[in-house]
Amino acid sequence: MNLLLLRHAQPLVAPGVCYGALDVPADLAATQQAAQTLAPGLPPGARLWVSPLQRCELLAQTIKGLRPDVTCITDARLAEINFGCYEGQPWADIPVAAFETWTADFWQHRFGGMESLADVMARVSSAWRDALLADPAPVWVTHAGVIRVASLLAQGVQRIDRAQDWPQAAPAYGQSLVLPMHSQGEQRPGA
Repeated sequence: MNLLLLRHAQPLVAPGVCYGALDVPADLAATQQAAQTLAPGLPPGARLWVSPLQRCELLAQTIKGLRPDVTCITDARLAEINFGCYEGQPWADIPVAAFETWTADFWQHRFGGMESLADVMARVSSAWRDALLADPAPVWVTHAGVIRVASLLAQGVQRIDRAQDWPQAAPAYGQSLVLPMHSQGEQRPGA
């Protein structure tokens, strides 16, 4: 079984701004183009599990306009990580000490005061388990951070303690990624 991950189109936010859970809109033309590219590849009657943030909702609804056979289900577990007090701030303005504290305790520290990587992994793992049980061809409309977590889960990794083990690769805006899905076995630390 595979999981198809669709990343939202280019958000309308200044370059270099932290916008994890910040509910910024996506570019309408880029969303339309992404939907036209992605919609034909969806399985008939696909269920789209969608982050509640408007940049993902817009892509899902645009796809639905092209493919009336799909169903959209909003799932808060697919929202991007919440960086708390750093949301909307330029990354360059965040104190270096905040990054050092985060990377020193990458698994548990709540960068910005809201969510830790452990929190995000737990909610994405929950969505992963539900997708395995409820959907023969799951499609998620989500964010780069969630896609990176899913890529770890696809490798059987359920915890990483070092920032250097965080996956760098993610699909570009408006692009997709297919990952093999399997039951999550024993917890295995990252490399």
